[in-house]
Amino acid sequence: MFEFEKKNMSQHLLLILLSLLFVLFNPISASPTIQKFKEAPQFYNSADCPIIDPGDDDGDVASNPILCSRRAVHVAMTLDAAYIRGSVAAVLSVLQHSSCPENIVFHFVASASADASSLRSTISASFPYLDFTVYVFNVSSVSRLISSSIRSALDCPLNYARSYLADLLPPCVRRVVYLDSDLILVDDIAKLAATDLGRDSVLAAPEYCNANFTSYFTSAFWSNPTLSLTFADRKACYFNTGVMVIDLSRWREGAYTARIEEWMAMQKRMRIYELGSLPPFLLVFAGLIKPVNHRWNQHGLGGDNFRGLCRDLHPGPVSLLHWSGKEVTEMVELPSVFTSREKLRLRLHLGNMRVHIMSDGPILCVDGS
Repeated sequence: MFEFEKKNMSQHLLLILLSLLFVLFNPISASPTIQKFKEAPQFYNSADCPIIDPGDDDGDVASNPILCSRRAVHVAMTLDAAYIRGSVAAVLSVLQHSSCPENIVFHFVASASADASSLRSTISASFPYLDFTVYVFNVSSVSRLISSSIRSALDCPLNYARSYLADLLPPCVRRVVYLDSDLILVDDIAKLAATDLGRDSVLAAPEYCNANFTSYFTSAFWSNPTLSLTFADRKACYFNTGVMVIDLSRWREGAYTARIEEWMAMQKRMRIYELGSLPPFLLVFAGLIKPVNHRWNQHGLGGDNFRGLCRDLHPGPVSLLHWSGKEVTEMVELPSVFTSREKLRLRLHLGNMRVHIMSDGPILCVDGS
């Protein structure tokens, strides 16, 4: 069954179907080629943005004052060839909706096995005016601790890079906003970055206390008289680690990377959870984080309506859209016939599959939402 939200689209239907068939019947290459994207326009600060003054901050500011600036908004993301399209889209959305885009610095983390040079060139070509650094993550340190999970995609060592940001980023970077590569911002990231962490919170994120928290751990965990007391003194709630504000100074002082690794080592000896990098975060931080308004992570998009795996939308306005559903598979570029001027949004239903063509660019998203 096909549902059209724009009239006069028949001339595009054949191209859409051919593109869809290409997506469905051509698997992603194991060694994806670095893609090229249009150059983004330069974004400028508004008149009331703070000035990044090298004299106000410490660290190595001679060559790049913003790198260590406390006035800058620091954003951390992982970067790899397979998901480069999502990363580029996320970066663009951050810049488009920022009042002070020139005061944003991106810290990208790439696997040591990736072609970091090509990734760096792709970002530079797409955003010539962007302040960013690419850090190489030696995955060998975490690979030995990773246990298989219910989804093989969750076992990728780069998924665990968020646990090592305090070690990878320069010591002068004290606070960072971590973002997954499958999201779009529609609000000013400076608002999220300015979240008050209080006197001792290490991170902030939207938390969901209505979720069944016990389901994130196995019966072996809950039946163990010692392990089951882990959350005894906390009001532990689920939170999604795809959007977090992290105080890296407090993280370093508390040696939280080592704490997460301890739980991962426990998982190697005894199966206490089924998911990937999320449960260790919950074991260390659940019940201790600073809650953030749910508008900053409308996650679960890209679920499966047919099997009832879609999350309900949060009430009220949304500042960040997060395609973290299990059925998100791939995004591909369509022919240039689809332009931003058309402002079209078309939905094609194929069984439980829905295809979105978004108005702001020639992008087709295949998911199960």
